[in-house]
Amino acid sequence: MIYKTRGVCSSAIELELDNDIVKKVQFIGGCDGNTKGVARLVEGMKAEEAISRLEGITCGFKPTSCPDQLAKALRQALEKSNTPQ
Repeated sequence: MIYKTRGVCSSAIELELDNDIVKKVQFIGGCDGNTKGVARLVEGMKAEEAISRLEGITCGFKPTSCPDQLAKALRQALEKSNTPQ
């Protein structure tokens, strides 16, 4: 899934879940080292755990951040995976 970010330096987040486990995260744009670090930290983690740790983090005076946007992307991915087809 590709999530279009809002209000941050990165333009999108590509992610893959296996059931509720984060398998892959890649930020498009943003602070290269920081986004790679966040991506590696959440890989292998349950999506809900990652959301609870990242949701609400801000960046400077912005009301959101790349980690917060990742939480939003994960929440959206979980909602899509739980929606009957």
